[in-house]
Amino acid sequence: MTISKFINRLTLPVKLAAFPSFCELCGCLLLEPEEKVVCNQCLTKIDINQGPVCRVCGRFLFGANNLDSLCLECQKNLPPYEVHRSLGFYAGYLKELIILLKYKGNEPLAFRLAEQLFRHFNHQGILTGIDLILPVPLHPKKERQRGFNQAELVARQLARLTRCPLGRGILVKTRNTPAQVSLEAKERELNLRGAFGVRKKELIQQRVLMLVDDVYTTGSTIRECALVLKKTGARQVRALTLARA
Repeated sequence: MTISKFINRLTLPVKLAAFPSFCELCGCLLLEPEEKVVCNQCLTKIDINQGPVCRVCGRFLFGANNLDSLCLECQKNLPPYEVHRSLGFYAGYLKELIILLKYKGNEPLAFRLAEQLFRHFNHQGILTGIDLILPVPLHPKKERQRGFNQAELVARQLARLTRCPLGRGILVKTRNTPAQVSLEAKERELNLRGAFGVRKKELIQQRVLMLVDDVYTTGSTIRECALVLKKTGARQVRALTLARA
């Protein structure tokens, strides 16, 4: 145990007595130094998919025995990215954690969620050989309104864990599109067409890039980002999202 951790242990009872913090999900007292916003127990309740997935888009496949399966959509038309994975469905504790980060400004959760991505996917090789980690950007106007980009917060922490550079401001959103929430799949795709651009193009030439976002719904955002990165010279684009809706 380091000196700083030892001191934190000694002073923890005083801090808890003076400034008690409670888990936003279950309401229990946060006792451990690393517990921020939610307790460790609630983090263990995230329903992470352990079953087979499409080897490209990461769609959860139920009843598939072949671990090298392609979903029907990818069989018809492969996306412009090489591989995408999500931790689990946008439901339950995982959904609640994303809402706490994205809409309620609990920024410390970005590290805990990035840690989950790293633990689950590091051994699968998806994080191996990455040259640059890129967050899916918000339009500057929307980022000013929210105060932060949740994808960038998670990407920054994932960059720390993987010791891979964070490519901030390289992939940009050039058009402030309407919210995707109420749109159908085809409308989402049209809504985002031409909405992203690349700055400092030389930084992604022949590089293996990792896109990071919070929720994968129809995949239109990841596809459009990957497409513009590939057209600009990226050698390979991979993607990680926290949840799949």
